[in-house]
Amino acid sequence: MAFDIIILILYALSMVAVAIYTKSRSGSVNDFLLAGKKGLNGWMTAFSYGTTYFSAVIFIGYAGQFGRSFGLASVWIGIGNAIIGTLIAWLVLAKRTKNMTQRLGAKTMPEFFEKRYGSNGLKVVSAIVIFIFLIPYSASVYNGLSSLFEIVFNIPGWVVMVALAALTALYLFFGGYFASSVSDFIQGIVMIIGVILMIICYLNHDNINWDISEIADTWFVSSGGGLYGGAVSLIALILLTSFGVWALPQTIHKYYAIRDKKAIQQGVVVSTAFALLIGFVAYFSGALSYFFPELSSVPDGAVIPEMLKIAIPVGLTGVIAVLILSASMSTLSSVSLASASVIAIDLYKGEINKKASDKKTTIIMRALCLVFVAISVIIAILNNKFNIAAIAYLMGISWGTLAGCFMGPYVLGVIWKRVTKSAAWASIISSLVLTVALIFIFGYDKNGWDCTLGVALKSGVGSSPLIGVICMAFSVIITVVVSLFTKKPDDAIIHEAFEKSYEGEIK
Repeated sequence: MAFDIIILILYALSMVAVAIYTKSRSGSVNDFLLAGKKGLNGWMTAFSYGTTYFSAVIFIGYAGQFGRSFGLASVWIGIGNAIIGTLIAWLVLAKRTKNMTQRLGAKTMPEFFEKRYGSNGLKVVSAIVIFIFLIPYSASVYNGLSSLFEIVFNIPGWVVMVALAALTALYLFFGGYFASSVSDFIQGIVMIIGVILMIICYLNHDNINWDISEIADTWFVSSGGGLYGGAVSLIALILLTSFGVWALPQTIHKYYAIRDKKAIQQGVVVSTAFALLIGFVAYFSGALSYFFPELSSVPDGAVIPEMLKIAIPVGLTGVIAVLILSASMSTLSSVSLASASVIAIDLYKGEINKKASDKKTTIIMRALCLVFVAISVIIAILNNKFNIAAIAYLMGISWGTLAGCFMGPYVLGVIWKRVTKSAAWASIISSLVLTVALIFIFGYDKNGWDCTLGVALKSGVGSSPLIGVICMAFSVIITVVVSLFTKKPDDAIIHEAFEKSYEGEIK
């Protein structure tokens, strides 16, 4: 145990060193948010994307719960994340996003909407939506990590959450996106080493109960279970976690700051390989719990932590804990930066004080990073009794709502010139309404229409993966339909977004 604690302390000190090293690289808004004019190379961007993608929610929440539920079939989620959520996402969006945001001079997703569609209102509404719905995602990461440390190290959850928040806030406050990317690169290497060691230990566990026929049976899920179970639920999880990142502000932000064509080509390969390794191992580990006799009576929420206690030898537990800690900190820093930027740039400088200096805006953005971290950790502490299912569904609601609002306006907006302002409004507003409506419809349908509002709400949130997928599909459909039946965008806006040349354009 002492050796494990030493590893954790060394990791914390390395993050402090990153904060000190990068503090001189974040003097302006552009430096703080986009790592300067040159941007980042493909390796750093790829690791930043991957470590933002996979957090403690994936390892503790999704892998633990759905690995137990679906067996080895849950591995298809990780494969989908690598192919759809990483490889295809990079090929479709990276170059287009980089070029268009450079032409428009957009630093955030709300600012992109404002300039792409010529609507100040879209900027304000999308900024508010992003800030609100990234909070539950951030809180779910804190809850997932605290559950690990409570079970494995007997450290109170609130202590873990406060320490994690302080460490994340430190290097983010001083170094901004560059500090976040440097730490992501370090954390990505830690994650690669950690998952390899973890899977070796699991597969060599003395009491693992391999049954070839059982293994074959768990690669696929039957279609039973109706709308809420079986193959439908698995497909919904694959689609939500794979397509959701196409329209999340914290992952799209990585494309804004990538350096050039060579960096994008590197990023495609590196990020896909990283996602395939991490995603496969995470869900494969959760599925292996099915073959551990010691875990037969363990609740889903404790599966991964208990596996660590059982199968990881003394001295390596700290390494695995740092693996999950790394995944969480990178996600939290990206989410905090995305949320702080939409308030500082889009609301404060964009609406409240349009004459605010670059220096003042940067100071406010730093402060807002701390505020967002504080809000998230307070909510997480207040809800520290959530089980892992609730943590996973908090993430599902966050991803599903944000991707449902922005899938059409953003993804189609960088591809198709015909997308209109009215279509963007229709997607955002109707997706919010649809999300709330589906939560209650599914909740009442599961429990009977005479159940209480609270029961319906809690049960409906449990269907968040399916709700998110429906809303993403709805966003694309309504964006296309409304665009075809409304006035074409102004030629000046289309020229600015799609056709204007700029120095350093990626061909």
